[in-house]
Amino acid sequence: MQDKKLKMLTGVVIGKSGNKNAKVAIDYRVKHAKYNKYLKRRTRLAIHDEHNQAGLGDLVEIAECRPLSKTKSWRLIRVVQKAESV
Repeated sequence: MQDKKLKMLTGVVIGKSGNKNAKVAIDYRVKHAKYNKYLKRRTRLAIHDEHNQAGLGDLVEIAECRPLSKTKSWRLIRVVQKAESV
């Protein structure tokens, strides 16, 4: 059996809805082919938060997993940094 390397990403929690669910935004930059200008892009992923650890604004590490629902194919690994409370 092959030991697969998990695809891991780091992003910010932008939404919490229901139990064990969260939305994470991953921001990145791409270079325009013609104009050589950097453009900001964002990917929003639905994640599975088993223990409801993540809060809004937290920096989290997520990993790809089997499809858990129609939109969820990522799960929370750990909370890297908690958001500052205002």
